[in-house]
Amino acid sequence: MSDSVQTAVEAVAVAAMSPLTGAPAAARTVAMDVLDTVENEWRSWSGFGVLLAISLGIAIAIMIVTSITLGLIGRRKSWPGLLSRRVRWPFRVTLLILAFAVSSVALPVDAALRSGVQHFLAILAIASGAWLLGELFLFFVDSGTQRYKLVESDSFSARKIRTQLQIVRRLVIVIIVVIAIGAILMTFDQVRAVGASVLASAGIASIVAGLAAQSILGNLFAGVQLAFSEAIRVGDVVVVQGEFGRINEITLSYVVLELWDQRTLVLPCTYFTTTPFENWTKLGRALLGTVYFDLDWRVPVDRMREELARILDETDLWDGVSQGVSVTDAVGGLLQVRVVVSAADSSKLWDLRCLVRERLADWVRREVPDALPLQRVRMEAPELGRAIGERMDAAASPSRAGPHGGPPTRGHGPDGADEASGD
Repeated sequence: MSDSVQTAVEAVAVAAMSPLTGAPAAARTVAMDVLDTVENEWRSWSGFGVLLAISLGIAIAIMIVTSITLGLIGRRKSWPGLLSRRVRWPFRVTLLILAFAVSSVALPVDAALRSGVQHFLAILAIASGAWLLGELFLFFVDSGTQRYKLVESDSFSARKIRTQLQIVRRLVIVIIVVIAIGAILMTFDQVRAVGASVLASAGIASIVAGLAAQSILGNLFAGVQLAFSEAIRVGDVVVVQGEFGRINEITLSYVVLELWDQRTLVLPCTYFTTTPFENWTKLGRALLGTVYFDLDWRVPVDRMREELARILDETDLWDGVSQGVSVTDAVGGLLQVRVVVSAADSSKLWDLRCLVRERLADWVRREVPDALPLQRVRMEAPELGRAIGERMDAAASPSRAGPHGGPPTRGHGPDGADEASGD
């Protein structure tokens, strides 16, 4: 056993020096010699135990060194702790699987059984490697996302980057899983044999798959398009299907909206690429809002402007950018007065509009009640109008007045008719 160990050590030393001596062929030869030595001299339960102990020792040593290194760096920074919690178990599992895979070469069993064990360990190594790679990628994505939390920074760039990171995160995880599954399948000889025929018929297969999964692929591409076209971003305020809400999540297949009344509206990604919608925060979060009043023609517009300025000075909802009072229409015997205000975001704008509407309505009712909307109607009865006209004609006619200029008196003539006479 000692001679074989010495031979293996010498072979490893020669293999390590071969890149310096420019002999890659010699390195391959030495590596094959090492493998032959392990197979011929160590293929026993004792040799397997020694090789397994060495492999596990190396794996444990790597774990300890890595943990100590991250602990030392974590004294000054916070990210090593997050990285350790994220990749601790996939890293350990991968190292242990690799240790067993290396030691399986010396497993003293039948060649078919040994090949099956090695195949199984190769599948586990691919799966754990994909797990480790996915966790590493998620660590970097989450670290970038933490820098652009909406609660800390609600700027245009922050929402854009958060949206793109959400889509890229899901897309890369899907790619890692697909590659891992493909690598596992390619470890089977039957699958590799079928690979050539599958590639030959890839055109027909892609057409069939595209027709079968048209809606799924459409949503997938629509999700990627939304992420990088910036039509919508996480945190945008939109109006879709008559509903007002904020975009809470964008995935590869659907978009989640949190409505103003705390309901959740889920729409496919294709909706936002094929249907018009309102995005209130596409170019910024500051918004203008309007409040309309239908008032009488006697409303003092200048005094109303002064009252609006006083109301806005007393509230923090107004961002100090824009305000105004304008008469926009005059129909139906009323004036339509439009009040314009601005706010930093949609939530404050809604509250500000309600406040302005309440305060101005109360001001009109208390200070200028003549400006309250009135409906003027002129009504005339035909018989009453005729009687009033006759009285006015009789009073204005000098010939029918009394001898002293007094009002005419009524008496009865010989024929029974009424007649006017003086005193």
